[in-house]
Amino acid sequence: MSDVEALRKELAAAIDAAAGLDELEQIRVSALGKKGRITELMKGLGAMDADARKATGQALNALKSEIAQALEAKKSSFADAELNARLVGETVDVTLPARPEAEGRIHPISQTIDEVVAIFGEMGLSVAEGPDIEDDWHNFTALNIPPDHPARQEHDTFYLPGAGEEDRMVLRTHTSPVQIRTMMAGEPPFRMIVPGRTYRCDYDATHSPMFHQVEALVVDENTHMGHLKGCLIDFCRAFFDVDDLPVRFRPSYFPFTEPSAEVDIGCVRKDGEFRIGHGDDWLEILGCGMVNPKVLENCNIDSTKYQGFAFGIGIERLAMLKYGIPDLRTFYESDLRWLRHYGFSALSAPSMVGGL
Repeated sequence: MSDVEALRKELAAAIDAAAGLDELEQIRVSALGKKGRITELMKGLGAMDADARKATGQALNALKSEIAQALEAKKSSFADAELNARLVGETVDVTLPARPEAEGRIHPISQTIDEVVAIFGEMGLSVAEGPDIEDDWHNFTALNIPPDHPARQEHDTFYLPGAGEEDRMVLRTHTSPVQIRTMMAGEPPFRMIVPGRTYRCDYDATHSPMFHQVEALVVDENTHMGHLKGCLIDFCRAFFDVDDLPVRFRPSYFPFTEPSAEVDIGCVRKDGEFRIGHGDDWLEILGCGMVNPKVLENCNIDSTKYQGFAFGIGIERLAMLKYGIPDLRTFYESDLRWLRHYGFSALSAPSMVGGL
């Protein structure tokens, strides 16, 4: 029995003094392995008398369990110490700037919207927003769009289920409903731009079922067509960074403006080259006009006292022209390679002072 007690003290001291898992494993093998010291003592039980065998066997079993528990406890302490060391060594300071390899990029659509807002913001127009899901009256009727207009047809517009034809909701086909809501909620004068998503049933290289527009509205007592032309000429030249960019206005028709016009800018198409600027060709980029008096009356504004102008611009179209993006569908494919190529630094915020 004295041998068992001496062995207990020796193994306990060795376990306490172990410096690592490898050393601990050596102690386990030397004590509990097939040729371990406790195992060898247990093999000698057969040579003892019954009383001694019983007492020594109980003592050795108790020692075996005690040493196994001590080994497991020491092993757990080593594992905890290793984990704590890793936690300390791998600590991440979340307040530090992002690593260069994880740098994000601003999408061309967001960049273009910011550029447009910066230009018109310098002209004194403020940003207005509204819901993507509209009722028929705000999206069509209030804008003087007749019931038989093609834009109201199922093949051109996304309708939501409703109780009747006039009660159905619609995914807005333009951002003009925001202008209606703003005019009905306030008093003139109004000077606003409305960026946002719009929806139409179309999909190809130059059309998308969801796209972005920026529309503008200016209403007061003195606004006239000359103000509209000056505003858009300045915008086109600032956005495309061509100081003497040719701009022309062609008569057109829109239900919500009268008179209406389409705006063209000068360009060059030759030998597969396309370039915006002085040339022998023209490119249409937006529609505009003086606000139809019926639209003002629908918003409870006296059309004999107030008048104004409005225009709408396709954001994707502007981005494609300015940054040489050939296919509209790539804007929405979530391709990181595309975004790294066409994206912008988060720090390059557009402004008329710092540049677009």
